[in-house]
Amino acid sequence: MKAVKFLGLFIAAGLLAAFTIAKPAAGYKVGDVATDFSLKNIDGKKVSLKDMKDAKGYIVIFTCNHCPYAQAYEDRIIALDKKYKKLGYPVVAINPNNPAKQKDDSFEKMQERAKEKKFTFPYLLDEGQKIYPQYGATKTPHVYILQKTTKGNVVKYIGAIDDNYEDASAVKVKYAEDAVNALLKGKEAPVKETKAIGCSIKA
Repeated sequence: MKAVKFLGLFIAAGLLAAFTIAKPAAGYKVGDVATDFSLKNIDGKKVSLKDMKDAKGYIVIFTCNHCPYAQAYEDRIIALDKKYKKLGYPVVAINPNNPAKQKDDSFEKMQERAKEKKFTFPYLLDEGQKIYPQYGATKTPHVYILQKTTKGNVVKYIGAIDDNYEDASAVKVKYAEDAVNALLKGKEAPVKETKAIGCSIKA
């Protein structure tokens, strides 16, 4: 009887350990310092945040090729980069999807999409899918606005680009723009976190 009880406890402990180990990290919260990365850009060269010496911060966006939500935001992402890169907040786009699970998000397809849409920003592949879990990204697109400080790159905003993915002309609140505009004035983002709307990341 004791042996059966011990075996049951052993199995239960093993299952608990397995689920504990498998549980993904929660990712960054507003106020956390984000670690840098070195990921392959569509031109084959590695890109890190530290390479952008003149940046005051970064608009890091996890996005991809195939997702309809990501596609709906592409022109708005390009507009964000064109507007804020010269002000010190460039867009850095990262494709977090596993190409083995979603062939339309392969590196070659990324190159094709970037050329077709005339991307003005780095479009990086999260090879091995090591970066998006650190950030806690769950959707494409998912935005993280970072501010460069003496402590490092501090997360200032997490979430959606704006409040209407379907119709850019019907947007009422531009969360990402409002956050960057506030940071440029030395203020905090008026809204620090929103729910990202998009496709789930393909692991």
